[in-house]
Amino acid sequence: MKNKLDLKDYIASVPGFPKEGILFRDITPLMLDGKAFKQAVSEITEFAEILGAEVIVGPEARGFIFGCPVANELEIGFAPVRKPGKLPREAISVSYDLEYGSNELSMHKDAVKPGQRVIIVDDLLATGGTVKATIDLVKKLGGRVVGAAFLIELTELKGRDLIKDVPILTLISY
Repeated sequence: MKNKLDLKDYIASVPGFPKEGILFRDITPLMLDGKAFKQAVSEITEFAEILGAEVIVGPEARGFIFGCPVANELEIGFAPVRKPGKLPREAISVSYDLEYGSNELSMHKDAVKPGQRVIIVDDLLATGGTVKATIDLVKKLGGRVVGAAFLIELTELKGRDLIKDVPILTLISY
């Protein structure tokens, strides 16, 4: 890719959001810049293509933002992962622990076929809880997670440790 942009230049750092002591990494400036957004999607698409993705899976909501254009470029399907009660047809769910409590994610029962090669796409790898739960959903359906791609990785939170056996692409690290 010629004239490659430094995607970090398109991330706004917002101190004290959503609460004091947090430095929030806002991806909306990148989404507002057509060239930066296109580059991010192209890099993730290349990763997914190399790994032979047959379906892209993305957790709501920002996984949709990056996962759908990747699936579109590859001319393969996109399967959404949602919070409970948001999917209209028969779904499976997994619960996972958060720092203070737990959460649950759901996926349509027919979203991934047994043996299908899956790439998970999301905006952020932090503690790894969401991506691990997404991997568990894919495995419950018999899919094979062959990679995970993220716009940003917060390395000090060590989310990568939860998914050691999965090839990971991150475009920006903090």
